[in-house]
Amino acid sequence: MAEKTNKRYCGIGGQAVLEGVMMKNKDKYAVAVRKPDGDIEVKVDEYKSSTGERKLFKLPFIRGVFNFWDSLVLGTRCLNFSASFYEDEEKEETKADKAVNKISDGNSEGVFSFLTVALAMIVAIALFMVLPYFLADLLKVYIRNDSLLALLEAVIRIVIFLLYVVAISLMKDIRRVYMYHGAEHKCINCIERGRELNVENVRKSSRQHKRCGTSFLLFVVFVSAVLFFFIRVDNPALRVIIRILLIPVIAGIAYEIIRLAGRSDNIIVSILSTPGMLLQKLTTREPDDDMIEVAIASVEAVFDWKQYFRETFDYDVDDAAQVMKESEKVSRELEEEA
Repeated sequence: MAEKTNKRYCGIGGQAVLEGVMMKNKDKYAVAVRKPDGDIEVKVDEYKSSTGERKLFKLPFIRGVFNFWDSLVLGTRCLNFSASFYEDEEKEETKADKAVNKISDGNSEGVFSFLTVALAMIVAIALFMVLPYFLADLLKVYIRNDSLLALLEAVIRIVIFLLYVVAISLMKDIRRVYMYHGAEHKCINCIERGRELNVENVRKSSRQHKRCGTSFLLFVVFVSAVLFFFIRVDNPALRVIIRILLIPVIAGIAYEIIRLAGRSDNIIVSILSTPGMLLQKLTTREPDDDMIEVAIASVEAVFDWKQYFRETFDYDVDDAAQVMKESEKVSRELEEEA
C-alpha cells in the first residue's frame, strides 16, 4: 500500500442519496444504490453543465454560481433515481405528468427536477437570508446601533442554519443518508491518501473532507455575514432585495474558498476549513461495510483510481499485488523445504 502523508486532489466529488452514493468525475457520474433485494444497482451517465463550454462561465467567482446550480439539479436527479427502488408500487401517470411530458417533449423528469430545485432555492433564501433580517429588525426598537444589529443578524443566521442541520440529523432516514455521506467522504479520502480502494482501507479513512457541501453552505453563511455587515442601505425593502441579489456573489466567493480548501494544505486554509469539518461530525456518520461497498462501486464506475495512483504516486497496484503473490509463493516454498 502506497500511503502518503499529504493528500493529493483527485478531482472527483459526490453526494449521498437514498441507500446509495453518487460520484462525479468531470462530465461523467455514477449512482450506486443498494436495492431492497441486497444487490447493488449502478447507473452511469453524463451530465453536461447548463453553461456548456463557454469560457465566461468558467471564470473565478462566476463559475461557482453555475456549478452550485448544476450540483443541485444533478443531485435531485440522482435522489429521484435512488428513491425509485423504494416506491411501494409503480406510480400511475397523472394528467399533470402527461401534460408536462407533452410540453417538454417527454422530458417531464427534467422539468420536475428544475421545479424542485427552484422551490428548494426559494425556501432556502427565505429561511437563511430573509428571515434572519426580519428577526434582527424586530430588535431595532431596543438596539439603535446598526453595526450591532448587523452582527446580531449574522448570529441569528448561523443559529438558524445550525438548528436546521441538527433537526434533520434526528430523522431516521436522514441518519442513514448521513452514513452514506460518510462512506462517500471516506472513499475520496482513501484515494487521495494513496490507499488502495478496498473496504478495509476505506473504513480506516476519515469521514470529514474539506470539499464537502456542508462546508460550502457554512462558508455561504459566513460570507453573507461579512457582505451584509459592510453593504447597507436605509430602505427596508431595498435591504431585502440586496440580500437576494447578493446571493450569486456569495455563492461565487464561497465556491472559490471551498475549491481552494480542497487543493491546499496551507495552515490558513486549514483554519478556515475547521468549522465546516467540525460541522461534518453532524452531517456524516460512520458507515457499515455494505455502505462502503456501494460507495466503492460508484467510484469505480467513473474513476480509474489505479491509473490515478500510477500518475500521482508513481505506484502500480497490479504490479505490487503480483510482487506480493510471488513473495508469498517463495515463502511457502522455503517453509516446505525446511
